[in-house]
Amino acid sequence: MATIESSRELLVHKLGAALKMEETTLKVLEIFSEKASDSNLQLRLEQQQREKQQQIHNLHRAFQALGEEGEARPSLIVDALEEEGTRMIERVDDGLVDSVILDGVIEAASHEIATYNELIIKAETIDQEDLVPLFQENLEQKEQALDEALKTAEQVSYQLAKQSL
Repeated sequence: MATIESSRELLVHKLGAALKMEETTLKVLEIFSEKASDSNLQLRLEQQQREKQQQIHNLHRAFQALGEEGEARPSLIVDALEEEGTRMIERVDDGLVDSVILDGVIEAASHEIATYNELIIKAETIDQEDLVPLFQENLEQKEQALDEALKTAEQVSYQLAKQSL
């Protein structure tokens, strides 16, 4: 494996990891929307899929601005989140699937927010401010998705708690 020797190379590497993150979570969202039982949750997941396609487009635009190929790079965190989410759905009772889906969305969005904050910092520090609006757009969508998922998870948890009484 080649050594990363500059801040620019590190940004390109992180950009590739972000691309892998978005492509993987898009795939997972498709699975989640098929498994979700609540129609509102399904609609939110489908909306997130559309947003994710735009986010992937923004990442490709960032690669182009840097004169680089848009190449996804391995991400152990994303792979682990994908595996955990899909395994948990298989392990839980049908009544808990929506809760597991929301857990996965919350965990992924939290990681994605951290990733975009890192990309913004790296772009700013190497005078690539033209990339910041692309990353900022993605970040804002992630923050909104996280906020919605947290509110929905709280509602689902209360419903599940009432059912178990």
